[in-house]
Amino acid sequence: MSTGILYVDDHEIFHECMRQMFTQRNDMQILAIASNGQTAVRLATELRPDVVVMDVRLPGLNGIEATRKILSTQPRARIIGLSGYTDRQTVLAMIKAGARGYVVKDAAFNELIQAIQAVASGKMYLSPGITSVMLEELIAPAHADGAAAGLLLSRREEEVLRLAVDGFSSKDIADHLGLSPKTIETHRSRIMKKLGLKSFADLVKYAVREGLTSA
Repeated sequence: MSTGILYVDDHEIFHECMRQMFTQRNDMQILAIASNGQTAVRLATELRPDVVVMDVRLPGLNGIEATRKILSTQPRARIIGLSGYTDRQTVLAMIKAGARGYVVKDAAFNELIQAIQAVASGKMYLSPGITSVMLEELIAPAHADGAAAGLLLSRREEEVLRLAVDGFSSKDIADHLGLSPKTIETHRSRIMKKLGLKSFADLVKYAVREGLTSA
C-alpha cells in the first residue's frame, strides 16, 4: 500500500520538485502540499496522511507549533521535521513537540525516503549530521532518583522499555514477546507512570542515561 504524504514547506520552488520526485515512486505519494502551518493542520485533519514532512520555519504558525496542534488531535500522527537549521535549540524543540524524525534540507532525496520509511513503520529517524545534537541532550549524568525509579520496573517492563527506545512499535514488541499490542500499551503506560515521565523523548533520555538501549 502506498504511503500518503503531506508535504509542508513555504518555499514554493520545492513544491513541484517534490511532486516530480515522488511521482517516480510506486510506494509513496504526495497527497497535498501546504505552505504554512495553519494549512498543514487543516489538511492533516482532513486527509489523515501516513506521514507529514514538516518544514520547521514557517510563516505564521511555525512547524513546531503545527506539530503540537496536529498531535493534540491525532496522537498517532507521524511527523518528520525538515529544516536547514541544525542548531540544538531547533532540533530539540521539534523532537520534543512530538516529531518522530528530523532531516536536514541539504540531505539527498534518498535520505528523506529513508526517513519516511522508518517513521511510517513506527521507528525514529535523525539525519546523521544532527545525531550529536541529540546525544548532547540525552546523555547526562545518572541521578540517584533515576536509578531508584529503575528498580521499580519489572523484568518484562524493562524488556518493553528497551525495545521501545530502540524504535520498535507496540505491534512489533508484541510480536517479539508473544503478547498482545494492548498488553504492550499497558506496560508502556505503567513504565511512564512509574518513572514519572510525560513524553517519549523523556523515556529515551532516561533509557540512554541508565544504559537501557542496545546501542
